[in-house]
Amino acid sequence: MKPNSTELTILKLLWKKEPRTGSDIHEALQVKLGWSYSSTRKTLERMADKGLIAEGRQGNRKIYTAILAKVPTLALLARDFAKQVMELDEPLPVAMFSDSKLINHEELGELEAVLAELCEPKDHHSGTDNLPEDNVGKEKVSSDKGVGR
Repeated sequence: MKPNSTELTILKLLWKKEPRTGSDIHEALQVKLGWSYSSTRKTLERMADKGLIAEGRQGNRKIYTAILAKVPTLALLARDFAKQVMELDEPLPVAMFSDSKLINHEELGELEAVLAELCEPKDHHSGTDNLPEDNVGKEKVSSDKGVGR
C-alpha cells in the first residue's frame, strides 16, 4: 500500500525515530501542517487501521511504530514518480538519492535492488508481477518492540 503525502510525513518521522508518542508526532506535524491534536490523533488511528503503523502502549501513553518498511516504500514511490510523472520505464538512478537525509549509505544498495525488481516486466505466463505491490513496503512488527494492535 502506498501512503498518501500526510501518511508519508508521519512515516518519515517514525523511520527517523521510533517509537513515538502521539504528542511527539503532533508537535512535529503542527509546525508543518498546523493541525489540531484531534486531527493528528484521527490520522494516526486511520493509519493503524490501514496497517501502515502499529499502535501500542507505554504506561498510560499510546506509542506508534512504522509497519511499512522504509526502503521498499520509498522505492515504490520513486518507481511511481519515474513512470507516472517522468514517463520512464527504467528505474531512477540511485545516485539521485545519495544526498538524502532519509536513507543512509547502506540502504542505497537495498534501494537499488528493490527499484530494479519493481521495474522488471510482469510475468505474463502466470499473470502476476514478479514483486506484488500489495506486499511492497510491509514488514512484520517484531515482538521485541513491545507494540501490538
